[in-house]
Amino acid sequence: MSLRGWQPWAAAAFSAGLLELPFPIAGPMPPWRGIFAWFGLVPLLWAVLSLPDSPEPHFLRRVFLLAYFCGVLWYMGNCYWIYDTMLIHGGLPLVVSVLILLLFSLVLGLYFGLFGLGLALIQKATGSTRWALAFAPFLWTALELAAARITSVPWDQLGYSQVDNGLVSQLAPWTGVYGISFVLVAVNALIASACTPLRRMLQRKKTTTVWESILVSMALASSFSGMHVPHEPTSATAVLVQPNLDVENTGYWLGPGEWDQHMREFAQLASETCKSFIDGIPQTSAPVTSPQCPAPLPYPDLVVWPESPAPFFESDPRFQHAMPAIARAEHAPLIVNGIGAEFVPSIGGQDYVSAMIYNADGAEVGRYDKIHLVPWGEYVPFPKLFFFARKLTGKVSHFTPGTVRTIFHFQTSNGEVHRYGVFICYEAVFADEVRQFAKLGAQVFVNLSDDGWYGDTSAPWQHLNMARMRAIENRRWLLRDTNDGVTAVIDSYGRVRQSIPRHQADALPARFAFRDDITFYAAHGDVFAWACAILSIGVVFWSLNRQKVSPPAR
Repeated sequence: MSLRGWQPWAAAAFSAGLLELPFPIAGPMPPWRGIFAWFGLVPLLWAVLSLPDSPEPHFLRRVFLLAYFCGVLWYMGNCYWIYDTMLIHGGLPLVVSVLILLLFSLVLGLYFGLFGLGLALIQKATGSTRWALAFAPFLWTALELAAARITSVPWDQLGYSQVDNGLVSQLAPWTGVYGISFVLVAVNALIASACTPLRRMLQRKKTTTVWESILVSMALASSFSGMHVPHEPTSATAVLVQPNLDVENTGYWLGPGEWDQHMREFAQLASETCKSFIDGIPQTSAPVTSPQCPAPLPYPDLVVWPESPAPFFESDPRFQHAMPAIARAEHAPLIVNGIGAEFVPSIGGQDYVSAMIYNADGAEVGRYDKIHLVPWGEYVPFPKLFFFARKLTGKVSHFTPGTVRTIFHFQTSNGEVHRYGVFICYEAVFADEVRQFAKLGAQVFVNLSDDGWYGDTSAPWQHLNMARMRAIENRRWLLRDTNDGVTAVIDSYGRVRQSIPRHQADALPARFAFRDDITFYAAHGDVFAWACAILSIGVVFWSLNRQKVSPPAR
């Protein structure tokens, strides 16, 4: 095959398209679409490993560009919502919004390019396509770890495509999402081995072909496996408030009676401890459950207000009066998002994206300050260079990251004391950070989020699935409270047990449970991914050295 032919580029584009399908596109993803992750990489692997035998010079550069092309296309499709966010909420021109999405994709697409380059190096160094394919899952996993640790954008790693796969997701408590990605790439490589021209099928043993066929069939069949996991009884209740505030025009509620009106709405939603809910994920075929409500209504064990554009400032006297009043009225602890502040003598005033915590008696008992802030949303990296982002960030462009993960203790209605870990919005996509809450003793997770900036794109649903994986990895129930959806209760196996419709002011009467056990992943983190990274670095350097010692014949 000619390096300049159209076939490798078509194969790379085909791979990018196939890999879009096992992730949400504009709504909740049907679980069956996860099957595409098991063979979506095959065309790219076939193209990459067909190129090195070409006599043309500079083939490594061409292999890199081929895989890079696939990566850029995939990121532009998977993260197209960046364009919508910049255009609609950032107020940026259409051309600039497109350029920002393209720049984002050009940077992160480099991981695909490095993947293809690494495979080509190994194939050249060993003279074997089989060895290159065997190494593929290790290299892919290492690059996913790099995306999380270097560029801090571990968005939609391949393993998230199997969040509804009850069989494969059992790896997550041991390896995190990285182990699932590893298995997916291994099966892709296995399939590619039967498609790569350099493998002569007639010379292979029949038994090898039979075993590969069995393994591939088992892998593909597992995509249709439901969440066949134990039923988990619930033991506590919470009210998750979904205020559905306009992210563009909230203001500071300074008009006559405006603050009081919003507080009445807040108090009303906080009191809705028994009402209808969706028994599953919104916008699917999940049924609506209407429970029989006792009289009088019981008080909840917790009330939660999400990350939102509400003008909640910890130092505001109105806020200091209203929040304790709501906690006392509901006889329940309250977690509410707002802007925390403190004065540092050597620096001055510092603002934080915070979760303020109140006991049932109205006393403020602590605060969690968001540690992993969103670039260009909550702070502007290199502000002089990215001056154009000011319209998007506005007043939320100079927050200070927190430094401490605090575990909060609340007493339930039956007198038991339980431990809660709270994290905010974007932090849900960082597996190694969330698992530390479980390691520190949290028995349940609370995630406050505002996905209103994404509109009706794929992002809210992608974000939901990544949060579900955090529940699986740590075997913890997760209360996900959002401004306009998806507000949901997720059990420790990643199932959405309750939710409410998006884009409406509502409250979810959540039932959940506590767990004390610590998974291997919660205790040890990305050990598996780091092992893949160390091995990858060693093998790539060995391949480079072998290239220098024995340059391949052209």
